[in-house]
Amino acid sequence: MNTPTEKHFITRSGWLRAAVLGANDGILSTTSLAIGIAAASQTRGPIVLAAIAGVVAGAMSMAAGEYVSVSSQADVETSDLKRETAELAEMPEAELEELSEIYEKRGLTPELARQVAMQLTAHNALEAHARDELGINEITQARPFTAAFASALAFTAGGALPVLVSIFAPISVMVYYQYCCSIIFLALSGAIAAKTGGSGILRAIIRICIWGTFAMGASALVGLLFGVNMKA
Repeated sequence: MNTPTEKHFITRSGWLRAAVLGANDGILSTTSLAIGIAAASQTRGPIVLAAIAGVVAGAMSMAAGEYVSVSSQADVETSDLKRETAELAEMPEAELEELSEIYEKRGLTPELARQVAMQLTAHNALEAHARDELGINEITQARPFTAAFASALAFTAGGALPVLVSIFAPISVMVYYQYCCSIIFLALSGAIAAKTGGSGILRAIIRICIWGTFAMGASALVGLLFGVNMKA
């Protein structure tokens, strides 16, 4: 009889976080920029130009930020693994005892903890210490290029939506079109992210729409004030 394979969502946490952040940021920041310009301008050109520039700059910024951030994490992990490798070579008995104590604290008897530590050490000592002492494993391990690419791609995809709105929406009601379409885009993004990650869809939608409304409202206010000052 075949045992059914369990479905775990934690395996998606690395790329999903970067993709969700990139898509939502692409939608929200580009829309906010377009709304701010639309509130201060009566022509389509500046709005479209600002939206496209926002997508390009935002995608590059997201990629660079994710790469630097995740690379820093990867550097820390690499440093810890090198230190652990040296300790395993210099004091294997102390490291074995340390591993045994970890398993004891998790509920194993001293004898069983020692036996498990010995067997895992014989199988792959560094892997055992990386996973159980340092908390580093294949799922959580930092991957800078993956995070950077996912963020840039997601930002571009998200930002392309308000760019299309800025091109085709009537200029007289551009602000309202941008806001309404953005809320729809954000709701879809939140729902897809929640579904992919196995979390509550309604909560994700409400959360992103509320914060999105605040951001776009602030941008519209700045644009209106700027437009009034320019006319004065």
